[in-house]
Amino acid sequence: QVQLVESGGGLVQAGGSLRLSCAASGRSLRNYAVGWYRRAPGKEREFVAAMGWIGASTYYSDAVKGRFTISRDTAKNTVFLQMNSLKPEDTAAYYCTADPQLAVVRARGGAYWGQGTQVTVSS
Repeated sequence: QVQLVESGGGLVQAGGSLRLSCAASGRSLRNYAVGWYRRAPGKEREFVAAMGWIGASTYYSDAVKGRFTISRDTAKNTVFLQMNSLKPEDTAAYYCTADPQLAVVRARGGAYWGQGTQVTVSS
């Protein structure tokens, strides 16, 4: 089992930045693909970013490409999402996910999920 706990959400003005963290416990994420999803009020959950095993490629939705960066710190067993140039439409609950298969993470999210952290961007 993998337990995921997100943190770093909050209220920020448009154009600002936030860095989300996803701390894992139970197992090392070294052999897991990881990703971030978000769900805005009244909308379905949507893919944000994903990353394969160490050194693998990264993937982003068109909505965040060029503004968000996913990364991981193996030593800390933590995944990050650096969010720059935030827009009001980025307001959502953000969820971390992990799975042995990158394709699964990209398609619908993995077997493991965190509880989410709220990001609110004011205009």
